[in-house]
Amino acid sequence: MSKETYRDEKKIKDTAHLKGLLEQLPPFLFVYFRGISQNTSVKTRIGYAYDLKTFFNYLCSSNSNFIDMKFEDIKEKHLELITPQDIEAFLDYVSMYTPFSSDPNETKPSVFLNSENAKSRKLAAIRSMYKYYLKKQYIKIDPASLVDTPKIHDKNIIRLEANEVADLLDEVESGENLTKRQKCFHEKNKLRDLAIVTTLVGTGIRVSECIGLNVDDIDFESFCFSIIRKGGKEAVIYFGDEVADALWEYMQYRKEHPPVDENDKALFLSNRGKRIDVRTVQKLVKKYSQVSIKMKKITPHKLRSTFGTNLYLETGDIYLVADVLGHADVNTTKKHYTATEIELKRKAARKINLRKD
Repeated sequence: MSKETYRDEKKIKDTAHLKGLLEQLPPFLFVYFRGISQNTSVKTRIGYAYDLKTFFNYLCSSNSNFIDMKFEDIKEKHLELITPQDIEAFLDYVSMYTPFSSDPNETKPSVFLNSENAKSRKLAAIRSMYKYYLKKQYIKIDPASLVDTPKIHDKNIIRLEANEVADLLDEVESGENLTKRQKCFHEKNKLRDLAIVTTLVGTGIRVSECIGLNVDDIDFESFCFSIIRKGGKEAVIYFGDEVADALWEYMQYRKEHPPVDENDKALFLSNRGKRIDVRTVQKLVKKYSQVSIKMKKITPHKLRSTFGTNLYLETGDIYLVADVLGHADVNTTKKHYTATEIELKRKAARKINLRKD
């Protein structure tokens, strides 16, 4: 499977997913989703669909203007019945809530928690909906624009120290601290797992970019591979000797254990011989990190942050880090690596001698 074929199939799958979600929403929203399709990604629209479904479920169960109203009865005009206070109440509700379910057999429904970031995304979906209908003159007011965005509290970026990276890679290679059950699969998967973890921490690519890699993307002569970034842009990523060695060892193993479909060019394969998925990579990173780095909760994104920090400490070039990580806005990079920048400045200041020896 070529990179283009993989990308097309993924888009088809996501589009089908979105179509299913739209069938669960008030019908009047079809116009909105069609209208924003030209300037938003399918992933963005899927996120909006989930958030708006939660919003209208909340209204139909809690708001006096919508109580017991069926989704099919909600029209554009009803948006003007919603006040800024209603939206603020919704954001408060989703801080911790139990999703509405029509399944009478569900005895222990899940409880969802939403951080400030998650609530901001839900507000963004509501604002986008109102902005569209106001622009198209379906409505005359926009209460969502009067709601303040939840304050985002900066969090310290969790990253690995050099010794922790070494401990993690050693654990992936040896499987020494795994359970007996985990060790049964380790021997079969260790070269693949080592290649994945080494690639993530050694190049800073996203987990979605990692699973999208094909065999033909790897260039060992130039020590690089090509990936598809968020938004569909292609980028060339360079890697060092350790990443090259891990990829090479795994690719030799892969030749002896080909995919179910011999034409499948996916680099990283699951135990079923098909392209590995995001969830599997997240689980394997968690499995190895839990027994090797017990004081930190490590995810693939933390490995990305580790690479970004190391690159910035090595080069001091925030624009290079932004480019390599694929950040569209360098301010995003600056926000994440401010603490590192301060430490670099401190080290630089200590190197200045006011009096020559």
